Amino acid sequence: MSSDSYLSPFTAGDGENIAIHDWPLPDVWPDQAIQGTVIIVHGLGEHAFRYAHVAGRLNEMGYHVRAYDQYGHGESGGLRGGIPTEMRLVDDLADVVDDTQRNMRQGQRLILLGHSMGGLVVASFARQQMRPVDAIILSSPALDPGLSAVQKFLLSTLPRFAPNLRVANGLKVDKLSRDPVVVQAYCSDQFVHSKISARLARFIADEGERVIAAASKWRTPTLLMYAGQDALVSPSGSRAFVAAAPASCVHTHCFEPMYHEIFNDPEKNLVFEKMRQWLEAL
Repeated sequence: MSSDSYLSPFTAGDGENIAIHDWPLPDVWPDQAIQGTVIIVHGLGEHAFRYAHVAGRLNEMGYHVRAYDQYGHGESGGLRGGIPTEMRLVDDLADVVDDTQRNMRQGQRLILLGHSMGGLVVASFARQQMRPVDAIILSSPALDPGLSAVQKFLLSTLPRFAPNLRVANGLKVDKLSRDPVVVQAYCSDQFVHSKISARLARFIADEGERVIAAASKWRTPTLLMYAGQDALVSPSGSRAFVAAAPASCVHTHCFEPMYHEIFNDPEKNLVFEKMRQWLEAL
C-alpha cells in the first residue's frame, strides 16, 4: 500500500525551480508507524517519478518519502545535463534537506537514498558533512564511472575551455535492467534525456575519487547495494569504497546477477528486503 503523491515547486538558492515529489503516509495510519523521512536522489538523465514504486515500498516501512528532479533534469529548471558550478547538485540536496527538516517532527529519522549519479551526490554530501542526517543508502553509486584513457584525457582539459559543452551521455540503455519492460519504459519516457556537460562529467569523475579517498574516515551509517553485472558504472568503485570504509558503519551487499538499476531488476524484492532489514536494525 502506498499513499498518493503530489508535486510541488521549490526554489533553489539561485532562484531556479526544483520540482519535488512527496509521498506522505496516509493520515489513517497511526503516528507510531511513522519512522521518519527518506529523500530520494535520482541518477543521470532520469527523474524522480521513476522511483514511485520505491516510495511505495518505503511508505510500507513507515517512511514519508520525498524525491526531486535534480538541476537540469525532469521538470526542474536548468540546462539539460548541465550544471553551473561543480557542486551544484550537492548544494541543491542541502537546500532540500533544510526544507525537509523544517517540517519534520522531533525524533524522526532523516535518511538519504541515492542511485547512480544520485548515489554519488548523496555520498559527496556525507563526505563533506554538509548537514546532519541519520543514515544514507547508496544504490549502484557512480563512484567509478569506468572511463577510458581517452575520456580521462578529455576530462582533464575540456571542462576548462568548454564546461557547458554537452554531448550524449553514452548510457547503454539495454543494460539498465534485465527486465525489457523497464528498458522500453525508459526509452519512451518524455522526461528522460541523454545529455551530459563537460563540467558534470568532471564532477562525477573527480568526486567519485574524493569519496573513495575519504572512506577510511566514514562516520555516516551507510547501506551500499550494487549490481555485480553493472555495465553503466564500474562495481570496482563500490568495492574500493567498502574495502577502505569502517565495517562498523558501512554495510554492503552485491547482487551479483543484477544490472545497474537494482530497484528495477527482476529480483528487486530481494533489494527491498535487504533495505527493510537494514532500516529496522538502525
